[in-house]
Amino acid sequence: MQKNNSVKIKLLNNLILWSLFLVLIFGLKSNIYSQDHLSRQYEFANKLFEQELFFDAVTEYKRLLYFDNDNRYEYEANFRTGSSYKLGGKYDNAIIYFRKSELIARNAEEIFNSKIEIIRCNILRKTTDTALHLLKEIDNDTRFYDKKDMIFYWQGWAYMLADDWKNAALSFYRMDPGHELRTLAWKVENDKYSVTFAKVISYILPGFGQFYTGHYLSGFMSIGWNALWGYLTINAFIENRAFDGIVIGNLLWLRFYKGNYENAEKFAVDENIKISNKALRFLENNYDGEKP
Repeated sequence: MQKNNSVKIKLLNNLILWSLFLVLIFGLKSNIYSQDHLSRQYEFANKLFEQELFFDAVTEYKRLLYFDNDNRYEYEANFRTGSSYKLGGKYDNAIIYFRKSELIARNAEEIFNSKIEIIRCNILRKTTDTALHLLKEIDNDTRFYDKKDMIFYWQGWAYMLADDWKNAALSFYRMDPGHELRTLAWKVENDKYSVTFAKVISYILPGFGQFYTGHYLSGFMSIGWNALWGYLTINAFIENRAFDGIVIGNLLWLRFYKGNYENAEKFAVDENIKISNKALRFLENNYDGEKP
């Protein structure tokens, strides 16, 4: 009887051991399958991204995040989701996911990459004040001391999109005095007209502000009308026709005098916009370096 009990206990122990062994085997197999499935999911999402199917890629990266219980691909999936939204023109959505990737970054390099992408999105959506503020923050962060050149580079881009070509040139100069973007920025700054000068010279010599900006016909017309109504106004006072002088002076001469310097200011602003837009089109179509 005792012997039979001993055999039964031995069989029971063996059964328990085999059960534990099978559980372990199936658990390992399930885990390996799960990891392999996540790997394939990540590769599939990346393939869609490379094919420029950005919104399809977003769906697959989000699916990966949902099933990735161990957060194995958490940084990469969030960063790539942000990149997909950015390349698809959805900058607000892109910033959300770049911020997520920044918060879960595993090292300073990943933090920096996420921050730079947030800055680039702000440059693209023309919230350049925010971009410049973020660049100043990382410039003061000792973790990114060796990233100064990249910080100056994107600072230059932010200033260019803000139509501040002088500061753009200074930023590129700090990175590399001979950089082609520094040369371009200085050229644009030098080519632009002084709005203040155009207006002031028109106060002194009507029509000369238009000449300065290349609008010669408008300049000649301003000279002619101001000369005519000025002469008639002064002549009326000389001939003791004070009422005529006041009427002509207020209704005609002052009107054309004011239009003269307002046009000079407007022409200078319009020409500067044309110069800036021409430079930006050149950058978009011909510049081979990295763009926002």
